[in-house]
Amino acid sequence: MKNFCGIHPTSLIGDGVSLGENVVIGARSILYDNVVIGDNCKIGADVILGEPNAGIYQDADAYKNPPLVIGKSSIVRSGSILYAGSTFGERLETGHRVTIREGTSAGVNLRVGTLSDIQGNCHIGNYVRFHSNVHIGQHSRVDDYVWIFPYVVLTNDPHPPSETMRGVVVERFAVVATMSVILPGVVVGEDSLVGAGSIVTRNVGKEDVVAGNPAKRVCSVRDIKSKENGSSVYPWRYSFDRGMPWEGRGYDHWASE
Repeated sequence: MKNFCGIHPTSLIGDGVSLGENVVIGARSILYDNVVIGDNCKIGADVILGEPNAGIYQDADAYKNPPLVIGKSSIVRSGSILYAGSTFGERLETGHRVTIREGTSAGVNLRVGTLSDIQGNCHIGNYVRFHSNVHIGQHSRVDDYVWIFPYVVLTNDPHPPSETMRGVVVERFAVVATMSVILPGVVVGEDSLVGAGSIVTRNVGKEDVVAGNPAKRVCSVRDIKSKENGSSVYPWRYSFDRGMPWEGRGYDHWASE
């Protein structure tokens, strides 16, 4: 541990913690054993990193905290809790009071909005965007460049309460609009769009637009035009680039490099 700055004196640092250079840790934050934080990360106040898993309550003497790994240049805002046993790529960014359970693996540039909850054993790709108050159920898979908007729920129990878990799969470039619920085991296809307030009970095809309760196919995403100028807006990667790796270059140019 060298050359880091801004470690607040009220923070608590456990055993086996590894901090990169220029790490900032806010007041009253707790880093449990075996947390690994990359260079240039900023951890806000009242953050808990490496929260012990349930095993500590079953046999505290035998329990060993699995590593929590946070990639460089990440920002974890105040009140967030990240459990032990997860791995995040570079430039993770959370809002306030986010909870992410154990067994989560995420790529680079994941953004998780305020009050969102990611349950355990989830796989999340690169450049995924979860807005505020999103719930991602256990065993979900969310692929690269997916947008999930506020109050969306990905469920996982086909006949609750049960021991059966069937996670939702959201394929790359898909968009799930606000207040939608995706039922267990559903696959939301690549480049598809789930309309606001939908209850999705069956698989969504590639480039399909679905809406309603239960959600039904409305059209292809390619049929949707901008209300401002009538241009095509989907697939969205050709009309939107802010924060994406092709920003300022265009998707096709970037993809061909």
